Amino acid sequence: MSRKLIKSGLIVSTMTLLSRVLGLVRDVVIARLMGAEAAADVFFFANKIPNFLRRLFAEGAFAQAFIPVLTEVHAEKDEVRLKQFVAYVSGTLGAIVFVTAIVGVLLSPVLTALFGTGWFIDYLNDEPDGAKFELANTMLKITFPYIAFISLTGLSGAILNTLNKFAVASFTPVLLNVCIIACAWLLAPHMSQPAFALAWGVFLGGIVQLAFQLPFLYRAGLLVKPKWGWHDPGVVKVRTLMIPALFGVSVGQINLLLDTFIASFLVTGSISWLYYSDRLLEFPLGLFGIAIATVILPTLSRNHVGKDESGFSGNMDWAVRMVCLLGIPAATGLGVLAEPILSVIFQRGAFTAETTRMASYSLTAYSFGLLSFMLVKVLAPGYYSRQDTKTPVKYGIWCMAANMLFNLIFALPYGYIGLAIATSLSATLNAVLLYIGLYRQNVYKISRLTRGFVMRVVVATTAMAMSIMWMQYNVPFTSLVFKDQVISLTLTILLAVAVFGASLFMMGIRFRHFKSRNFNPA
Repeated sequence: MSRKLIKSGLIVSTMTLLSRVLGLVRDVVIARLMGAEAAADVFFFANKIPNFLRRLFAEGAFAQAFIPVLTEVHAEKDEVRLKQFVAYVSGTLGAIVFVTAIVGVLLSPVLTALFGTGWFIDYLNDEPDGAKFELANTMLKITFPYIAFISLTGLSGAILNTLNKFAVASFTPVLLNVCIIACAWLLAPHMSQPAFALAWGVFLGGIVQLAFQLPFLYRAGLLVKPKWGWHDPGVVKVRTLMIPALFGVSVGQINLLLDTFIASFLVTGSISWLYYSDRLLEFPLGLFGIAIATVILPTLSRNHVGKDESGFSGNMDWAVRMVCLLGIPAATGLGVLAEPILSVIFQRGAFTAETTRMASYSLTAYSFGLLSFMLVKVLAPGYYSRQDTKTPVKYGIWCMAANMLFNLIFALPYGYIGLAIATSLSATLNAVLLYIGLYRQNVYKISRLTRGFVMRVVVATTAMAMSIMWMQYNVPFTSLVFKDQVISLTLTILLAVAVFGASLFMMGIRFRHFKSRNFNPA
């Protein structure tokens, strides 16, 4: 693997780490400001709809369709055509997303009723939770324009990434967190409803992210005047590629919106409890998943082009080992330490001990799916690297249907916890289907050596979990003051890492085994 690829992966991972840390700070600020009250539910709801469209267009289907075409045009070394293509795409996309933003603002009552049906029914029946519908309707008018700014930010980021300027695009999300934190700090004290300060932070964050990237586009010579180009051959090609990609990316996002829809019928706080637990799950998932996926996809693509079947299988094996090495202990740690972690990070201000306890239940349920989420990230490139996009989409549709069924089975008796259980189960089904597909296509089969490695990781993780429970038994966490809680949690995590590492070492695992695809412990 070339140094250039490793360097690019490290840049993306470092910037992602910075963004995740600031995102965690942002969530601490939100938790302190609103906890899991009705206003928090409404803000997370109003922020989720434009984020759904952002992931669908700006970061998902559009990026997957645009980058290959841009790379193709860029390879022609025709600067005039390149600028013309960028102008047509930016003009066409810009016009569509700004019209979408205007329509979204005008139809915010309809969108709120559609995705927050439970609140809308309460509003029609003049019940107390009907106030959530009115608040969400107003807040959505503020947050919805974010889709226009962030879509153009995604476009400019894709252009910069194609020019190997990875740092700019990966740093940009940090600015959104800065804007939300600043608005919470400066505006919230002066507003009757603090949640509106957070909504304005999202709006401002969209503008700031786009403005930050424009000078870099100018320096690259690609800050051009947008033009409408619906029938331009390049734009047509992007549109054609976008259709299957749009369908594939939408599966996971639709599942999230369905969860929000069901949660709107549940008790106040359900959306917030799921949000806080999901944010902690995203921390290891984002860091490890992005790092490994960044490294493995181009490598598998080269193996496929070079018809190196042995290398392809060996690199897949390496990726699975790395995911299990990181994912199994991370999932166990989150599950066992759910309440202490939530307490130390969030429990202050409006985020009460009761909120911590409720969110810990859904975090534990989510933790069972962490390894599956990570496996999906390394198994899916086994298809994408071979230019097979249809199979993952097919499996995604099956998993979306299964998620709906799981929601019905588990949400009725377990409420919001059931939604988290359903998400974990559908992710596990997705990972299993992806592996079975690769196995049946004779593309990848987990090796005997990797099975042995995973068993060692499971044993080490079991020892780690026992050490955590020993610490929890001997040091009653809830009876400690905040400073002592921080010390206790830190010592527990350090002990867990030490026990995990020592257990692997005693079973013959050495650092060199992580660097090579040829795992062969003594």
